[in-house]
Amino acid sequence: MGKPMTKSQIIAAVAEKAEISKAQAKTALEALAELAYEGATDGFTIPGIGKLVKVNRAARSGRNPATGKTIQIPAKTVLKFRIAKAAKDAVL
Repeated sequence: MGKPMTKSQIIAAVAEKAEISKAQAKTALEALAELAYEGATDGFTIPGIGKLVKVNRAARSGRNPATGKTIQIPAKTVLKFRIAKAAKDAVL
């Protein structure tokens, strides 16, 4: 299994494939990330890749690994990424 691409490698690859400058590719990726942050509360979809969704986790009990004592973990809202079927099929 290879290493994941760095941010600069992704920018270079996007610039090459889209035939634009690296500065334009960096701006585009930063704009996409900003849109994802703003739209995450309602759900944000990147077509062909996946979507960000808010999920409510219920309260539950857990254990402190150091002491073994049972503790209550409160309910909270988390952000999850659900991969698109097309991306899953391409990878798997």
